[in-house]
Amino acid sequence: MVNGGRVGLELMQRRPGAPPAEVTGFVGRQRELATVAGLLRSARLVTVTGPAGVGKTRLALRAAAAQAGRFPQGACFVDLAGLADPDLVPHTVAASLGLAQHDDRPGAQAVAGYLGGRRLLLVLDTCEHVLGGCGTLVGAVLREAPGVTVLATSRQPLDVPGEHCFALPPLPVPGPSATGTPSAGGDAVELFEQRAAALVPGFTVTPARRDDVIALCRRLDGIPLAIELAVTQLRGTSLRALADRLEHRFLELGREPGDGRGHARPHQQTLRATTQWSHDLCTPAEQALWARLAAFAGSFSLEAAEEVCAGGPLDPGGILPALVGLVDKSVVLRAGADASRYRLLDTIREFGAERLAGSGEEAAVRARHVAWLARQAADFARHDKDGDQLERFAALRREHANIRAALGYALDGAAGAGGAATLAAELRPYWEVSGFLREGRHWAGKILGRLPAGSPARARLLLTRGVLGAFAGDAREAAGDLSAATALAAEQGDALGCALGHAYLCLAYVFGGQPDAARAAAAEAEARLAALGHDSGLVSLDIHLGYLHLLSGEADQAIGRCEQGLGRLPAGERWGRSYLTLIKAQALLMRGEAAPSATAATEALALKHELGDIVGLAYCLESLAMLALTERQYERIAWLHGAADALWERTSKRFGGAQAFEDYHNLVVGAARDQLGPDRYAELFRAGGALDLDAAVRLASGQAAPPEPSAEAGTAGTAGNPGVPGDPGTAGESGQAAPAPVRPPRASRLGRPLTRREREVAELAGSGLTSNEIARRLVITDRTVDTHIAGAYAKLGISSRAQLAAWLATQGEWEEPGGQPGRWRAP
Repeated sequence: MVNGGRVGLELMQRRPGAPPAEVTGFVGRQRELATVAGLLRSARLVTVTGPAGVGKTRLALRAAAAQAGRFPQGACFVDLAGLADPDLVPHTVAASLGLAQHDDRPGAQAVAGYLGGRRLLLVLDTCEHVLGGCGTLVGAVLREAPGVTVLATSRQPLDVPGEHCFALPPLPVPGPSATGTPSAGGDAVELFEQRAAALVPGFTVTPARRDDVIALCRRLDGIPLAIELAVTQLRGTSLRALADRLEHRFLELGREPGDGRGHARPHQQTLRATTQWSHDLCTPAEQALWARLAAFAGSFSLEAAEEVCAGGPLDPGGILPALVGLVDKSVVLRAGADASRYRLLDTIREFGAERLAGSGEEAAVRARHVAWLARQAADFARHDKDGDQLERFAALRREHANIRAALGYALDGAAGAGGAATLAAELRPYWEVSGFLREGRHWAGKILGRLPAGSPARARLLLTRGVLGAFAGDAREAAGDLSAATALAAEQGDALGCALGHAYLCLAYVFGGQPDAARAAAAEAEARLAALGHDSGLVSLDIHLGYLHLLSGEADQAIGRCEQGLGRLPAGERWGRSYLTLIKAQALLMRGEAAPSATAATEALALKHELGDIVGLAYCLESLAMLALTERQYERIAWLHGAADALWERTSKRFGGAQAFEDYHNLVVGAARDQLGPDRYAELFRAGGALDLDAAVRLASGQAAPPEPSAEAGTAGTAGNPGVPGDPGTAGESGQAAPAPVRPPRASRLGRPLTRREREVAELAGSGLTSNEIARRLVITDRTVDTHIAGAYAKLGISSRAQLAAWLATQGEWEEPGGQPGRWRAP
């Protein structure tokens, strides 16, 4: 059972794939919007190109909002600005789509496979610095997802076959002698007036001011960002003085060289000149802070700026006034709705990075950035199962873009791969809880490729890659990494690394279908972890063994392990508690205790929802569907399966490929379809799949009425099975039809009814008792018990205790007519 990772995106105040909120008004661009709309109707890849600061992102956001209604699955926005590694493009897109990263296919293939049957507008923003990664991903999407249209923004084309480019011009500026009302004076003038009014209450472009505004906008070539930077000076100067100072400053600066990209060269020079002018108007402290802030990717907090940017003449106490000054000059912006965080626009960051590189301080600032991030990672690793886990995780999740930057800086820094390996290993609990499994494995593999064979950091990094591989379902490779990590840790005298290696080897063996090896590894791990007093590791081991007992049909042992693990956890911890509670719910159901199972499953559902664990939520919904079978709530089963299937579609395999759960699922499907009929089941399945996640959780928890099919749900297909409307028997991502669901047999149609003893043994086995426990209760041998179970399996056409429990749930009362072998009366 693997975490999917959504909480961090919610913590950034928006759902996965949602566009950033517009905090300033949108001006003009009606002709451009109409042109892009026409291209989107006729082409599947449209790239809005143009120089920095011309407004490509704002135009794309407006165009996407206008066109989203044409796509049943809407629009998904992906911000690529903070990336430095093109290989991370698929992972970033997957996160924006809300996909769980435990698919063992290559990243671009996994994304394209998920999108294969969907109709969606995918918006890729700021592609120019990761063109290779964008080209690979977009090419795969265009080939494998015919219903997906891509809208990209970039300073240069993606150079992908089928691409249609639209070069976005600057805002129009009227000539010096133009007449008319200010609002009709050109989009550049309107933008100036709107931004100036936000800074100087009551500001309007009067006839007396009109020529100065036009001259200023013309000098700035109608580039929106240049205009916005210039307008900030109105706080301390008049419009006439601003126009004169700007003209004089441009004459001094002259025309600086272009950026080498060869796109809109004069406009790019204008923006650079304007940015340079804004820089020259800053105090020395503000200039130094501007350069150092360029080390951050994404957003940052004041506390982070104080740690990373202080040094030399800029002491920690001087960071806040300098930051306030940069905010006043619109160099630094507030990061959306979160007033405690700040960000730099890409162009502003690029300018600052150039100044940082030329200052001789770049290595030192980057080293402080790595050290700051390493402290955050180590703090979370030490407290990953504490009561304030969620708050600590939220703080680290906000720094995801900075985590990527720090890993890159560490690889290139003085400590080299060893420093990067230490940081990546400290991030192991973060990768687990966040669900960024594939990305964590990417960094681990990249760093391991640069580590020397005898590096002390190698063992912990192999452990990290092995753990993430196990959760990702790559059991064989994970076992190899974990075995190597455990051996290296033993050689190096790393007792904790060795203990954790055995604990996660247990998990890899569980997922790999090697129960005996899993038990042996667990025994070794438990002894070592107990000797070290490492409660967090012991809780993880309880989860692994609880799941192993569950898969083995050992309900009592599974419950015992879960209760032991829950007893180790403090109040407020979510991640370990959610897994232990979910496993306990399933074991209670196996034992026939429906009411306690429902309570536990509902609690697990709430915890998983709070964490944003996509796969865990799917397991919870499936468990509630299994419980619904015991109450013969067949309509509830249908829509729960639809809601769960929509989540499984974000992964590679339902139940991670665990056959026992798959068998049970098919039995529950068969029972519901038999009772409802295929058409009604399919209608409710579609209705469940159409629910958004919050609604599905509310309904599953009994907080709202169940969904009813709508005409739209009946024709648009389902999120769970795109392109195959109403057919819950398809495999989803693979595009291949799944086997027909197994129908739970009923006694009324059995050729050979169960004997009295087979019935007794079946009931006890279905309740979760082991063969030995059944033998002791019935005073027979273990072998006799196994013989009766085998006979029951043969007569019922099943092959596991999970199937037996599911079959028992569909049966009515036992009938014993005239001393003959009994039958269950069908409900």
